[in-house]
Amino acid sequence: MKNLIWNLIGVSLAANGLFMLFAPLPWYGMTPGVVETGPFNPHFVRDIGCAYLVAGGGLLWLLRDQRAWPAAMASGAFLALHAATHVWDFALGKIELAHFASDLVLVILPAVLVLRIAWLRRNPKPA
Repeated sequence: MKNLIWNLIGVSLAANGLFMLFAPLPWYGMTPGVVETGPFNPHFVRDIGCAYLVAGGGLLWLLRDQRAWPAAMASGAFLALHAATHVWDFALGKIELAHFASDLVLVILPAVLVLRIAWLRRNPKPA
């Protein structure tokens, strides 16, 4: 069950990245809280989509090969830094509590989970 959940996280991250790359305007309009962060910038959305695609790929790679834990840690680092910007914006009063509540689930929790998964898999058992 745990591996299924971890795979779902990796696929979700990669799918989000693909959605951002290939349909940035629908992504911008459909993703909770994004419209409130500023005007639509397709280049910026695609840039972040690239990072999400790599983050999902790093996690999925780890789930197939434990030696890929450094790639998954890099994925987690991106997600954690991204989450930190959301926490910072909330701390400065730039976003409302309701927006931050969705950030907890959509941004912060995935960062914590990916870092935890990578950390737990950092020492592969010898074959």
